[in-house]
Amino acid sequence: MLVWATLVGLSFPAVGMLSEGLPPLSLTALRFVIAALAVLPLVWGAPGLRPSLAGLGLYGLMGLCLASFFGTMFWAAHLTTALSMATLFVSVPLLAYGLGRLVGVEHRALALLALLVLGAVGAVGLAWAEAGGSFARLQFGVGEAAFFAGCIASAMYPVLSKLGLAKGWLSEHAGVRTLWSLVMGALLIGFSGLVFGDPAALGRMTLFDLAVVAYLGLFSSGMTFWLQQRATAILTPAAVTAYGYLVPFVSMLLLFAQAPERLALEWLPGSLLVVLAIALLLRRDVKLRSQA
Repeated sequence: MLVWATLVGLSFPAVGMLSEGLPPLSLTALRFVIAALAVLPLVWGAPGLRPSLAGLGLYGLMGLCLASFFGTMFWAAHLTTALSMATLFVSVPLLAYGLGRLVGVEHRALALLALLVLGAVGAVGLAWAEAGGSFARLQFGVGEAAFFAGCIASAMYPVLSKLGLAKGWLSEHAGVRTLWSLVMGALLIGFSGLVFGDPAALGRMTLFDLAVVAYLGLFSSGMTFWLQQRATAILTPAAVTAYGYLVPFVSMLLLFAQAPERLALEWLPGSLLVVLAIALLLRRDVKLRSQA
């Protein structure tokens, strides 16, 4: 999950290198297709490659979670600020814990809950520093409500994965689960792009754009989904999503590398809290695995 957080953090500057005016939903669907094609040869002949009816339905729900998150993220980006979205996104691990408890794939763990709160406070601190030490731009309107619904969908993804594993509906092979999640997500996001976007604008892609999308598909989608699925088989949904608190920390380090003048003490509190939360989470996960 540390590698996962690093890859996700590195994806943001890569997205910024794409040409302006390209349809985001269609680009996301293309990323998922590239990732699925890369994963397919690695899982050919693996157990559970052909899912049961219950498994196919669950993969559909997982794909819907991905489509809902990315769809609301792109839609809300025009109605709200990056600060509001970053602040709302820290709710995902806490939501995963609550939803996991609701469906029975999370155990009551006050220590984990405390770590989630600690990481959330640290991540909010990093968002505060990114905003120049002010929360004045924070608001809650239609855009924020839509993105929060997307955050709930994002939290449901590992919960559904864990539930499917517990019920025996999904393959035990992480690559197979990754493949079907990508396929279903690509279909639903691609359909959304056809209805709400301008897929014809993909014709304006340059070779450089295609190379960036291929990188995002292989590493920021295929590799990260595979890592998340591997972790989901071992960790609980809340513990898996909690490593997402490290993503803004990685983005912060990239920001300092590109603009050293942004380095200031206001970044320190959030950074320390995030690092402390991740260190304690790692210690907890290693301890639990050694006892298993």
